[in-house]
Amino acid sequence: MQPVHLNPASLPRGTRVGPWYVMEPRGWGTYGAVYRALGMDGVPGPVALKLALHPADARFAREVELLSRIHHPCVPRLVDHGSWLSPVGIPYPFLSMEWVEGVSLYEWARVRRPSSRQVLHALSCLARALAATHSAGGVHRDVKGDNVLVRAADGHVFLTDFGSGHFLGAATLTSPPFPPGTPPYRSPEAWRSVKLPFHASTPPYAPGPADDVFALGMTAYRLVTDDYPPTTAPMDEESHIWSLEGTGPRPPRALNVRCCAELSALVSRMLSVRPEARGSARELAEALEQAARTAGPEADVPLFVPVELQSVDARAASKHAVRRASGSPRRSWLIAASLGGAVALGTGWMLSARPGDEAEQAQASADEETEDGGTVAVGDAVLTAPLPPGRAPSASSTISVDLPPRPLPGQTRPDAAGRCPSKTQIPINGGCWVELNVSLKDCDPSLNYVVHKGACYGPTFPPARPPTSRPAGDDTP
Repeated sequence: MQPVHLNPASLPRGTRVGPWYVMEPRGWGTYGAVYRALGMDGVPGPVALKLALHPADARFAREVELLSRIHHPCVPRLVDHGSWLSPVGIPYPFLSMEWVEGVSLYEWARVRRPSSRQVLHALSCLARALAATHSAGGVHRDVKGDNVLVRAADGHVFLTDFGSGHFLGAATLTSPPFPPGTPPYRSPEAWRSVKLPFHASTPPYAPGPADDVFALGMTAYRLVTDDYPPTTAPMDEESHIWSLEGTGPRPPRALNVRCCAELSALVSRMLSVRPEARGSARELAEALEQAARTAGPEADVPLFVPVELQSVDARAASKHAVRRASGSPRRSWLIAASLGGAVALGTGWMLSARPGDEAEQAQASADEETEDGGTVAVGDAVLTAPLPPGRAPSASSTISVDLPPRPLPGQTRPDAAGRCPSKTQIPINGGCWVELNVSLKDCDPSLNYVVHKGACYGPTFPPARPPTSRPAGDDTP
């Protein structure tokens, strides 16, 4: 007999939901929890079982309708849907989808260190999935690396989590100015739609196919450079690049010379400030596929190079590199972090990496307007710093830099008012930092600490959360 206090967010192993037996939780969000589940009475499995956290949540009916319209090999297949009746008689909608045994797109890049050609193939599959979604009258509205799974068996890519999706004729469930989504992936035209002073009665912005293409471009930019371009939010001082007269972000190839010219150009196209210049998802898929076929040998160079341990003392190498360091503060920061991460994890990181060990950051809160749930933590970024071909790994220290450079990927950032989420954190140069109770001589750059105004500071990161439908080994009840 099931206990009367069962919570849809934390069902125990063996709980029956429709024709499925819950095995273990694999992810959760604002509106739903995801479990790996096995079928009963001859029903095939496993499946990714998504259960609503709120009774009679209309979002689930909308997601079921959208998924039932999409039939594409790069979108997990909808298997079943229904309603779970809790022991106290409250109904919670659920849906089950094809199970994908793999890792998120960003984790795949961290471990596999793909080439430009491999990324072109992955992006073309995602563009085809978006084209199928748009042809069905829908929009995904939350395209990002954390909502992409790469199957371990063959590297096949899947666009997942249509919970924020919408389609023509569906009811509006969210308040203005924006629907659910992840801010770093929001298009510049979405922000341009906001008129001040803002009124609550103003209809919310309605994302279209061009917004999905832009979000795919942001995903690709982050995938290729291990960083985001300046935010599209107008409160940011660098956001002027996204105006209709702006130049857009720097091409990915300018940040990572290992990126082939064809891939760099297509990513820049997806991030065009004018939506009509991006092209449709289908057009982009064709362009990506052609580039994957015709790009030269440069496209087969790995985009990232792991930083190997050196025989010299790490601290001595760091101090030596400070005297010789040149280039952007961002590159110096990444390389310094890379050395520290390699010292901490050792040269066997590639051999010991497992899908369950990924260090992806997740959303900072349960609010739908959060930071990127797929943003990687320091452990991901430090081992994938882009380096020019043939360039030997080097190191530099930020200990002599009074102002920390731009934030690390995934680092907590201040909100629009310049406030960090915790009173113990302070905003410095676009990132949130916490003052450490250590002496300056112990302010270790290999731990990503920096000296600022006579004190030692460390970067802060949002708490981790497993990505949606995150798979692992197969268990049986």
